[in-house]
Amino acid sequence: MQTNDSLVLGDPLAAFYGDALDLMEASGIPFLVGGSFAYARYTAIDRDTKDLDIFVRRADVARTLTAFGNAHYRTEVPYPHWLAKIWRGEYVMDLVFSSGNGIAPVDDEWFTHAAESEVFGRRLRLCPPEEIIWSKAFVQERERFDGADVLHMLREAGRDLDWQRLLARFGNHWPVLLSHLVLFQFVYPGQRDCVPSGLVQELTGRLAAQQKEVANRVCFGTLLSREQYLYDVERLGYLDARLPPVGVMTPEEIRIWTDAIGKKG
Repeated sequence: MQTNDSLVLGDPLAAFYGDALDLMEASGIPFLVGGSFAYARYTAIDRDTKDLDIFVRRADVARTLTAFGNAHYRTEVPYPHWLAKIWRGEYVMDLVFSSGNGIAPVDDEWFTHAAESEVFGRRLRLCPPEEIIWSKAFVQERERFDGADVLHMLREAGRDLDWQRLLARFGNHWPVLLSHLVLFQFVYPGQRDCVPSGLVQELTGRLAAQQKEVANRVCFGTLLSREQYLYDVERLGYLDARLPPVGVMTPEEIRIWTDAIGKKG
């Protein structure tokens, strides 16, 4: 199914989406539409999608699942640190409240800076472009790399982004943002003005200064891929950056997320 609403009218999957969105609105729980639907609105790139991503605050997850459970949907929380799922028959809606690496929780800023767009005939709020870029920038698995999505977002929305807010979102993980900016300049040499030159200079200056620092034995690769850096933390003795005091995930959350490698959904 494609994200273009006109292509799905009368489709049973579209009916599921519509009913789910109506229930969300009726519940009064604040939510945002993300995933391929939001991405298509910002980039004009439509693509096949099998689920609908709804973003809520962590504090609203239980209330949301109760509302759908009372409406005879099946609910589950396969990953307690970031994702729940809501089913009706074969159709599923993802309920997102953080990111797989635990560093991009859905907080008030997502809602303060949300955009509006029409989704299945409803005027709804979308995840802000800055948060989409922030969360996608860390998805660098062997089987899924969202770098192209980040670059397409920069190409289409770069001139209108709140760059200082985006940089603040990355915090100490700013090298990940810089890596995408370097790739952007390589991929789109004719659109380099989409990214403030002063920001690139600031971050490359930070990078040069960082070379002189003595770093702890931490592997930040686990923030980019849940699988490809397990050797480093399990065999080479690196500290997993997802764990405190560096990260926010618990060993049990990491175990569940690791055990799911290779599974669909």
